[in-house]
Amino acid sequence: MKKYLFLPFIFISLVAFGQQNVSFEKKNFKDDVKGFKQAVDSLEAGEKFFQLGQSHYYMAIRYYLSAEKFNPNNDQLNYKLGECMLSHNSPFKTDALSYLQKAFALNPAISPDIHYQLGKAYQLNLDWENAKKEYSAYLQTLNQKKDGDAVAATKKRIEECTNGELLVKSPVRVFIDNVGPTINTEYPEYGAIISADESEMIFTSKRSTTTGGQLDKDDGQYLEDLYISFNKNGKWSPATNMGSPINTDGDDATSGISVDGQTLYVYRDGDIFESHLKGITWTKPERLNSKINTSQYKETSVSLSPDGKTLYFVSDRPGGYGDRDIYKSVADAKGRWTEAVNLGAVINTQYGEEGISMQADGKTLYFSSQGHNSMGGYDIFKSVYENGHWSDPENLGYPINTPDDDIFFSISASGKHGYFTSIRKGGYGEKDIYMITFLGPEKPVVQSNEDDLLAGSNSEVADVMMTAPVKVSTPKITLLKGIITDSMNHKPIEASIELVDNKKNIVIASFLSNSSTGKYLVSLPAGINYGIAVKAEGYLFYSANFDLPDTSKYAAVEKNIALQPLDIGSRIVLRNIFFDFNKSTLRDESTAELDRLINLLTTYSKLKIEISGYTDNKGSADYNQKLSESRAKSVVDYLIAHGIPSDRLTFKGYGKENPIASNDDEDGRQQNRRTEFKITGK
Repeated sequence: MKKYLFLPFIFISLVAFGQQNVSFEKKNFKDDVKGFKQAVDSLEAGEKFFQLGQSHYYMAIRYYLSAEKFNPNNDQLNYKLGECMLSHNSPFKTDALSYLQKAFALNPAISPDIHYQLGKAYQLNLDWENAKKEYSAYLQTLNQKKDGDAVAATKKRIEECTNGELLVKSPVRVFIDNVGPTINTEYPEYGAIISADESEMIFTSKRSTTTGGQLDKDDGQYLEDLYISFNKNGKWSPATNMGSPINTDGDDATSGISVDGQTLYVYRDGDIFESHLKGITWTKPERLNSKINTSQYKETSVSLSPDGKTLYFVSDRPGGYGDRDIYKSVADAKGRWTEAVNLGAVINTQYGEEGISMQADGKTLYFSSQGHNSMGGYDIFKSVYENGHWSDPENLGYPINTPDDDIFFSISASGKHGYFTSIRKGGYGEKDIYMITFLGPEKPVVQSNEDDLLAGSNSEVADVMMTAPVKVSTPKITLLKGIITDSMNHKPIEASIELVDNKKNIVIASFLSNSSTGKYLVSLPAGINYGIAVKAEGYLFYSANFDLPDTSKYAAVEKNIALQPLDIGSRIVLRNIFFDFNKSTLRDESTAELDRLINLLTTYSKLKIEISGYTDNKGSADYNQKLSESRAKSVVDYLIAHGIPSDRLTFKGYGKENPIASNDDEDGRQQNRRTEFKITGK
């Protein structure tokens, strides 16, 4: 019965094409001997690449197309053209369908897998119904026992088509743009990673400027190198090769980057390497320890949590759930990575996971997977870690995801833009880097009367009705960045930036500003009262307070900090000293700030200081004077109780004098209610 099952379809196809198979024989082309010879030469050139295997299929396409132009009615040539166009690194996947249809029409028995190949081609063209028909037809040619792997792979394809039907019916509200020719070229570009403020992009390319100029023996393309581009006024600068020591004569690819862009992870020889930006120079990449890297297996992409204490990475080591899984490792007290832990079956599937990216909020993980409800190839998913559990991964939806590979997603801290790798029509080469702009919720369309609909605005209403909610929500974080300088000569300073949870009195994270530029960037997820201390040898520390309730929305704050040298007269505001309302009792949240002051006075044992108290202009002058003096005294008493000699300390209350902001609003009054200290001797 099987051999007669598709006879009606075969007959229709043959009638539609009205052609018979024409072999590449001289007798069939007596009128164009020269053209025949050229076509045969092209055919033979294509065959050489075809015989090298799938990684070289894409190189056969242009030769096969040349031969097909001369003889479009050869079954084998059309089949091979379709198969080559479907190969993983081909930019012509959606064009494969017409060639496979032609091959089948010319010869329904062209290949045992013709229905599978047709299914793939229909799937890539979003023709879900015909794709499922072809896959079902292919299943009927298989032996359920002997062809178990092929049966499973084909059934998965049918599931992908079902997923795709649902996802395409509810497209998400996004713009997707190719990032353009300053980044993308005729060569493959992929693996884009961006700093949290979207100021720089580092990516992988296999272009002719590769270090050493060597070709990959596996696919005939140039070896991988890392390239960098900077975002200037919303436009990406022409990308440049990062050079030594990041790039070597071998393959070097992007793996991950820290939130502040100061730590770079490089994939090399199956392992993950780490490099740090010292001034304007990257250090020589060093291989991560054996808790991350293995000797026999591959570790690929990584993502560092915003506090720098958890490393998420992908590995194909044994003991996982599938092809490649996502793991995490937590740093110990000395900053060394500890034993890796698999993220579990909620995240990982029996298929491959890849391209991970932890958002700057520290709990939203983006990754690509061939499993879950993928519509084909790798799709991009997100999962949120809350209350000790990962949420079920959510497909970011169509048109972000397609039936082809959509992978290596990296998102800005604002959540407005995402960058990913895809092969799409209209690109510059094979793989290109694309930018997603996530749009806000659609406003309801209000029509005044029926005439307005007839005037042409009904199509917009249809678009709105068909559009699904945006898959990416605005993160609850504050992105704090700026430049740290010397207040006297304005030169950049390499300073340590310490983040403290004021309520728990623990240090959350520590970072360094860039030694050449003084730039720093930190991510502050909502839900914490942050104390921030900036310290450098020979300077007074600078303190700031960011009390961010869990309801806080995304904000970008630029704060340039000028550190005061340890000179007589230098003063700073102690912004993390807290008192109960209308009292001089120090609150527990003040401990970290007071301890910093004790450390400073201990390190510089000859410093003498005055603690100064200030209030706003609410209340009587006499009351404010007494309250400010009492609060200043409380600080001095604390310092004395913790070993600082009293002869080095004085205190004074200034009441509502010397305001540093307006007293006309609460924000200004909050700034005026402060504790300062200044150096009176050294």
